[in-house]
Amino acid sequence: LDAFLCSINDVKVNNTVDQQPRNVVNGVGGFLRQKLSGQGLAFIIAGGSVVQKNLEVGEVLAVDMSCVVALTASINVQIKYNGPIRRAVFGSENLVTAVLTGPGIVFIQSLPFHRLSQRFARAVTSPNMRGNPKFFLQIAIFFFLAYVVIVSSLILTDV
Repeated sequence: LDAFLCSINDVKVNNTVDQQPRNVVNGVGGFLRQKLSGQGLAFIIAGGSVVQKNLEVGEVLAVDMSCVVALTASINVQIKYNGPIRRAVFGSENLVTAVLTGPGIVFIQSLPFHRLSQRFARAVTSPNMRGNPKFFLQIAIFFFLAYVVIVSSLILTDV
């Protein structure tokens, strides 16, 4: 989980790698967790649509590992490797699936950063993009608005 962007006031970030045997996949390594604690305001970043799912006790949710944005500490995470046969049968392009078991809250994104960057790369290198600067203008406006929102929230928040 690498969704942490920035924080205000007394928010501490602790990075740990989950090396539990059930969560270690050959060639993938451990599961990076960023634990946020303290009093303050934290900003996290996600791509596409973000869904908050409240998992009940024993409720199970299986999602692409790269789509998990944030979750509460009470959720049990199990990582499963999707081999080539399973990906071929079910048409999945993801290599690792997170099996989340409640109780707790999980935030899921529809467009992880690596997929977003792949789409940008394809769009920028396409032949019809060279004559159409509208795409770059839209990206510039998006980043400017995101910058304005973050700066204004920093200014308006009591430190």
